[in-house]
Amino acid sequence: MSDTNRRTFLKLSGGVLGGLFAGSTVTAAERTDRFVVTTEQLPSELDVVHEMPGVDLAVVEATESAVKQSGDVKKYAPDLELTLDAPRAEPTASPDASELEDPLSALQWDKEVQEIAAAHEQTRGEGTRVAVIDTGIDETHPDFQSSLNVDLSRNFTADGGDHNPPGTQYHGTHVGGIVAADDNGTGVVGSAPGTDLVDCRVFSATGGASFADILAAVVYSANVGADAANLSLGSYPVPRESLGSFYGKVLNETMTYANSQGTLLVIAAGNDSADLQHDKNLISLPNEGAQALSVSATTAVDFDPFTGTADNPGFQPSSYTNYGTNAITVGAPGGDVPQGGGTPDLVYNAIPADAAESFGLPRPYAYLAGTSMAAPQVAGAAALVKSANPSYNANQVESALKRAAEVPDGFDKAFFGSGFLDVLGALDG
Repeated sequence: MSDTNRRTFLKLSGGVLGGLFAGSTVTAAERTDRFVVTTEQLPSELDVVHEMPGVDLAVVEATESAVKQSGDVKKYAPDLELTLDAPRAEPTASPDASELEDPLSALQWDKEVQEIAAAHEQTRGEGTRVAVIDTGIDETHPDFQSSLNVDLSRNFTADGGDHNPPGTQYHGTHVGGIVAADDNGTGVVGSAPGTDLVDCRVFSATGGASFADILAAVVYSANVGADAANLSLGSYPVPRESLGSFYGKVLNETMTYANSQGTLLVIAAGNDSADLQHDKNLISLPNEGAQALSVSATTAVDFDPFTGTADNPGFQPSSYTNYGTNAITVGAPGGDVPQGGGTPDLVYNAIPADAAESFGLPRPYAYLAGTSMAAPQVAGAAALVKSANPSYNANQVESALKRAAEVPDGFDKAFFGSGFLDVLGALDG
């Protein structure tokens, strides 16, 4: 395996504040004790870390010589261990939150532009399930007391903890809230508060993640019947040949399996301001992998929570979002900070109380922005469409979202793919 194959870059597509991305660039190194293997029968002589029922894959801990000698292993490659750098921006409180009475949903321009309140008159996502593959969702947060399925939630890392976010990690809680924060009248609201939310934690207490753990979480999401799985994470730029034939095959096989089981993979497009359509031999993963629904980010301009107005209705492409007509499926609210200052038109949602305290925030909620915030808007919308159309498979749910979406007048299709997310249109169509 070449040096190019040994290193890649992963960005946790997190927050933007003051023009800086909180999604941190990380490097990936091969492990010498952990391998992704193709196998039709689990190797009994190796320590199996993750079984992946439905695909001929497993994750094992062993020496490379032991993997080579196993008669049950057909092909293998070292797992990639991804280690986060320190974030370059922090969550921030709303400058208006202290002046508002609960609920805090008045701060959610992202839900207003999608007309989520009207959508909830038809369905709140009942009878569906959404997995969030991320840093963990805080089960003690008041806005997850109804929606979070603690019994099915899992920690896919080897750090010994449970599914809850370790330390002051906040990304997964914010993402999960965008999907399914309880509409309890006291906090924020998610797009599909009636869905069954499953937390799949793939980032460890030290901030790392592994390629194998992410694959295992995707397969698990499919096998527990998730109608959508949200992945607000991604790797860019990756040379198309850098993952090699093994990793490319494994990733596409896993994603195709999930789709075949009815799980729509909703994935952040990335925060690199990159033209994915014309980047030649580079690729963004996993949002350009098989069966991915790739989501770009848009923003409002100077949203006023007291009047519910903005200078535009949320269609403006965010300054950082990746784009590309055939690389993006739909655009959705992800927020941004306008050049020259002004109201931070970021996305307001839940974070753990410990994280809020560490940032000096008065409540367990914060503003963030990124394609990480855009993707769960679509995952929540997918749950609403599936709830209204229980017989739909993953492709039909995606088709409904794409048919309803339209490119706003005066904007470039490259930022929107099929168009801007239209939840009511998808429900009515």
